[in-house]
Amino acid sequence: MNLQDTRVDAPFFGANSWTGILKPVSGGGIPPHHAYVKLSMTFKDGGAFDFASTYERIKETMAQAVEVARDNGRQGPDLSDINLEQLPAYEEVGTTLSSGPPPPLQQPSPVSPLATARAPQRDSGVVLSSDDERNPKPPAAPASDQQYPPPNEPPPGYEEVQQNSIADSLEQRVRNAS
Repeated sequence: MNLQDTRVDAPFFGANSWTGILKPVSGGGIPPHHAYVKLSMTFKDGGAFDFASTYERIKETMAQAVEVARDNGRQGPDLSDINLEQLPAYEEVGTTLSSGPPPPLQQPSPVSPLATARAPQRDSGVVLSSDDERNPKPPAAPASDQQYPPPNEPPPGYEEVQQNSIADSLEQRVRNAS
């Protein structure tokens, strides 16, 4: 079979459907005088998207098997060697669902640009840094009873906001007066 242009149609009203165009191949059982056959399956109880994703996964698996067979000099794939079951989800060795909370993640440490220019690198491109950069000391926390003086200048953009506010209120007054 040679299925092309497969897709799921999901109308606002009515059941979802899966459609595709089947082009005949030699030995496929469809007379060669047909240029193509349009396939359409209607899913009245749902499942069209699940079907389409499973079909695409199987199609990719089969294409990979055909490619491997061609690379090995065989005419076609050995269908008994193809496993169409999904692989299980990855799970770290020795962990289970009831093993408690996951271990805490380590925070990445920042590396200064000067340190990367002279720091040795591994083959993987990971920069090795000094112990001071790997384990930075946290900045000293300010005392909670310390009083800070008020700023002596307005925050950035303050004057522009004030001008826009005054212009808006002036326009509102002109509209209300007329």
